[in-house]
Amino acid sequence: MADVVPPSHVWYASYGSNMHASRLRHYIVGGAPSGARRVYPGCRDRALPGRSAAVVVPGSVYFATESPVWTGGRGFYDPEAEGTAWCLAHLVTTEQFADIAAQEMYRTPGADLDLTAVLTTGRARLGPGRYETLVRLGALDGLPVLTFTAPWRMTDVRLRPPSAPYLRHLAAGLAESGAWREDEIAAYLASCPGAAGHWTPAAVAALMSAPARTR
Repeated sequence: MADVVPPSHVWYASYGSNMHASRLRHYIVGGAPSGARRVYPGCRDRALPGRSAAVVVPGSVYFATESPVWTGGRGFYDPEAEGTAWCLAHLVTTEQFADIAAQEMYRTPGADLDLTAVLTTGRARLGPGRYETLVRLGALDGLPVLTFTAPWRMTDVRLRPPSAPYLRHLAAGLAESGAWREDEIAAYLASCPGAAGHWTPAAVAALMSAPARTR
């Protein structure tokens, strides 16, 4: 594989709770977000993203496994599934992207990622963990759009509905983007596999209008 010089910045495409700026902030500067059961150490570089942009990519966001932070299902992305996934891409340094990925895997941040494979082939499995598979979703303003997800397909795992605090962060992040109306967001999240059949658009809309409560 030819040597690839990684860019200084990438777009981190979040499809889960990190779409919400206040939630992402804790991954960068450290601390515990509302409704979570975990304190995050933060990134080496604690500068907040200079820009964020709404993006829509092929594939599906779905909920599965059990989150010890939120309880309920975690959000994952299957790029090969039918449908479209709504994301919020944050402009971060490659160092910050590595540190965010480390914290998603409950590891101590501080080690850089080798992005050669994902930048050249579009996909790289760094390990067996649930967020150790990198996916390149394209480019924005000349910089790669990257995300991380599980190595399995959506059809290979048992779906599990997300909790209210977790789903509220997803809804808030999509709303902050300004790209979609609240009724569109509620319908989208209620249709995601794992949420579908357990959450209705009306119930998601109620989360968006209700004040968040800490545990």
